Amino acid sequence: MSNLPIVEDISMAELKQGLAQGTILLVDCREDYEWVEARIPGAVFNPLSTFDVAALPQAAGKKVVIHCRSGRRSITALEMAQTLGRPDITTHFGGGMLAWQAAGEPTERG
Repeated sequence: MSNLPIVEDISMAELKQGLAQGTILLVDCREDYEWVEARIPGAVFNPLSTFDVAALPQAAGKKVVIHCRSGRRSITALEMAQTLGRPDITTHFGGGMLAWQAAGEPTERG
């Protein structure tokens, strides 16, 4: 059996559709200063520096998707989640906030 994490990438179109339909729970693993500057509406915050697997959402019928700025930290977060008992968390938005903002998608501040 492989020790490598399972990593599935979700496209922006799939992410937007899942957010609109309520079938995706988006987890932002960037840091505080990034979260305050801009975030994808509806995302929940769980920064990688203090990543808490127990705080990851669990909802029947919903896919948990992790994202960060560019896709590196989200893979680390996926690996941590899987190692610590959440094998169901396999998907990340590899383009992250850079791709989201480059596409002109809406963000929130705060």
